[in-house]
Amino acid sequence: MSTPLADPASAQFATNPPRELPKRRGTELVLLAFATFIVTVALVLVEANQEQELTSSIIWLGLSYLAVLTAAHLAVRRWAPYADPVILPCVALLNGLGLVMIHRIDLALAERAVQQGKEYTPDVSKQVLFTAISLVLFVVVLIVISDHRTLTRYGYTCGLVGIVALALPAVLPSSLSEVNGAKVWIKLPFFSIQPGEFAKILLMIFFASFLVTKRDLFMVAGKKIVGVELPRARDLGPILIAAAACLGVLVFEKDLGTSLLFFGVTLMMLYVATERVIWVVLGVGFFAVGAIIAYNLFTHVQQRVRNWIDPLATYDDAGGGYQVAQGLFGLGTGGVGGTGLGAGRPDMVPEAKTDFITTAIGEELGFIGLAAMLMLYLILAMRGMRSALAVRDTFGKLLGGGLSFALVMQIFVVVGGVTNLIPNTGITAPFLSRGGSSLLANYILVALLLRISDAARKPAVRPKPQQPQAPIAEAHTVMVQRPSANGEGSAS
Repeated sequence: MSTPLADPASAQFATNPPRELPKRRGTELVLLAFATFIVTVALVLVEANQEQELTSSIIWLGLSYLAVLTAAHLAVRRWAPYADPVILPCVALLNGLGLVMIHRIDLALAERAVQQGKEYTPDVSKQVLFTAISLVLFVVVLIVISDHRTLTRYGYTCGLVGIVALALPAVLPSSLSEVNGAKVWIKLPFFSIQPGEFAKILLMIFFASFLVTKRDLFMVAGKKIVGVELPRARDLGPILIAAAACLGVLVFEKDLGTSLLFFGVTLMMLYVATERVIWVVLGVGFFAVGAIIAYNLFTHVQQRVRNWIDPLATYDDAGGGYQVAQGLFGLGTGGVGGTGLGAGRPDMVPEAKTDFITTAIGEELGFIGLAAMLMLYLILAMRGMRSALAVRDTFGKLLGGGLSFALVMQIFVVVGGVTNLIPNTGITAPFLSRGGSSLLANYILVALLLRISDAARKPAVRPKPQQPQAPIAEAHTVMVQRPSANGEGSAS
């Protein structure tokens, strides 16, 4: 009869050995090639419909894009071999479609500049450069953060740095921080950066690490107020101070979209950590009170609400509904099937490369193309949340869920604003819109998601089998020496 294993974990692995999931890196490479093919075809359609000469440069551009993505794929294969194979291809396709639309709007604006006798510098070359830098940063994050759980050591540090990054544009002069009425930039001689894009990731790391350590206190400790058991003030204090500071700074900076994004992500992470609906109810109540206060205190909030209610009524006003109305006209022109890539007039919408790039896609690709783009975001977020559910540690679950929800929340705020579902907030669509800060920050976000998914899909390490020990009754007797008072040993 065989001797039973002494270690229960070893017995579990002996009867139910862990199943090693396939790495699926080949699938990822094929999907990346397919995404590159779609982007190349889209460029050809844009050039053809704009009556541009088709040259071999488009093929070389497509091959270059594939080469850059292949380098990112090799980095994932080396440092995150079990990562989800769908996340990176979805990001690559969204990024590529963004480059196509920016190039298409560049062609229209360049033609207009020629008619007016002016010079025009295209933005697509800068966006391609930012894409390459973002992928380098993506690889660096994969290498440096070999285990996402190490981020819990720097939770409070990330929170402090995130709040400072948010507040820095607010204390700078308007000449160094304000663009289109929002003080969210740091304008340097050679480039500009939007620190809030990076602050959102740092603050999510802080919220996740804080909720992991204080999860039980949020569920049981504290006093009951109107039948609701609240945590103690000293336990709830850090997250309330951080949330209030972030929202206060963002409202002062007139960055309403990022304020809504932070609020939604924080509320979602709190609900996931505690599984108590009362936090959602309280959060929505606080949001309603805050919205009423902001409406009565800030004129720019009142203007956004008037533009939302009837953009045509404020069409000719300064800061009025002209942009929203033009975007709605573009979506109406596109209809179900769209005008075709390169055959619309997306340049008629102000800021069509940034805040309103989704209206350009809706005009030229129609409802079908816009819905397909939203499905890409949905697949990306679902794969991230799936990894968050599968990972073994609570911090990874909260961080992965928060990062995935941030993508969903951000695209909801963007599309909801341009379709007049909610007041326009002026934030950019992830991976689509022109802007280096947004692209850099979102590639960091994707690197963290891949790191979490790698930990979730990686097979558990099998414990080393322990040598079985004989029962005490069958053990041999061993003579030991007991020291005597005079230092000489005696047998016992």
